[in-house]
Amino acid sequence: MAFLAQALSRVKPSATIAVTQKARELKAAGRDVIGLGAGEPDFDTPDNVKNAAIEAIKRGETKYPPVSGIAPLREAIAAKFKRENNLGYKPAQTIVATGGKQILFNAFMATLDAGDEVVIPSPYWVSYPEMVLLCNGTPVFAETTQENGFKLSAEALDKAISPRTKWLVLNSPSNPSGAAYTEAELKALAEVLLKHPHVWVLTDDMYEHLTYGDFQFRTIAEVEPALYERTLTMNGVSKAYAMTGWRIGYAAGPIELIKAMDMIQGQQTSGACTIAQWASVEALNGPQDFIHKNKAIFQNRRDLVVGMLNQARGITCPSPEGAFYVYPSCQGLIGKTAPSGKVIADDAAFCAELLEAEGVAVVQGSAFGLGPNFRISYATSEALLEEACNRIQRFAGSLKD
Repeated sequence: MAFLAQALSRVKPSATIAVTQKARELKAAGRDVIGLGAGEPDFDTPDNVKNAAIEAIKRGETKYPPVSGIAPLREAIAAKFKRENNLGYKPAQTIVATGGKQILFNAFMATLDAGDEVVIPSPYWVSYPEMVLLCNGTPVFAETTQENGFKLSAEALDKAISPRTKWLVLNSPSNPSGAAYTEAELKALAEVLLKHPHVWVLTDDMYEHLTYGDFQFRTIAEVEPALYERTLTMNGVSKAYAMTGWRIGYAAGPIELIKAMDMIQGQQTSGACTIAQWASVEALNGPQDFIHKNKAIFQNRRDLVVGMLNQARGITCPSPEGAFYVYPSCQGLIGKTAPSGKVIADDAAFCAELLEAEGVAVVQGSAFGLGPNFRISYATSEALLEEACNRIQRFAGSLKD
């Protein structure tokens, strides 16, 4: 009898974490490595948020919290959804967890039985399908293309839905592509979903505040109120507020689903860190002006990276609407030979050789379900990004036919 659970045989390790760890190890060994694998803002947590945490410690807010979150945070979450998304949720319809990952995992654990399907547009964040598999569900991939901006079409969604479909996972702006859906695009998807009343929507809005130019963010339950009763709207403080390590994600949805997720979390981790929750109250309720300043910096970085990558031989890089990733194609380099003598057979080989030859760590597109592409996180300084792009240009130019 095998000791480890069979479920583990269906699951792969996180490629983004693996690349980040590899870059750390090479740096520790003395290599000059630029790591562009991690999806983490390089900004510091705002001082008012830090101070709120310090004050919470001084007040003795160090006891077990309620499983679903402290009351002031659940009230702040409900107020945020009303203020920014025109969604009316009562605090009892909200839940706080240890990061967005736990929200997603609890939702799948609470709803999926063996054979249930979850539609996931590709490219996708690496954890979506693995979470579905761990919860005995079956991921069904609906492929997008670079030509349509890496966005799921109404036709592709309709084709992917079956009688066993339980969820559609919709991530906008997207990790890894940065693609964000307009109101009209969401409306088209909503029309399909209205024809299939058994399908729920799990909308991952973690990058909501990181959209560029005149793009207007919308979430699907806001665009189509008829979907409100079967939508779980997920968000968190990690990206916009530079609070990745505080580990606070949150969601709002129908009360029965929230109760089920609360029950699972009560047997799993109980409530999220109390101090981090008080910091998140300040993040959501406090000044928001720094978000616009950070967005402007991110937009400049995006434009720098897109411009330089499109000057690299064999690489094409669309300009995304949001998040802090680009998802360029290396199709033009497949089949060429690296200075090491190795053939660039696919995007994984491209990324491995790039790291070895030039010390630039990026994540292969195949890890996100769509290649031959690679993901770059531009959540680092312009100086490092410029150097990394120079190295990518040099590497691409060094490949032989």
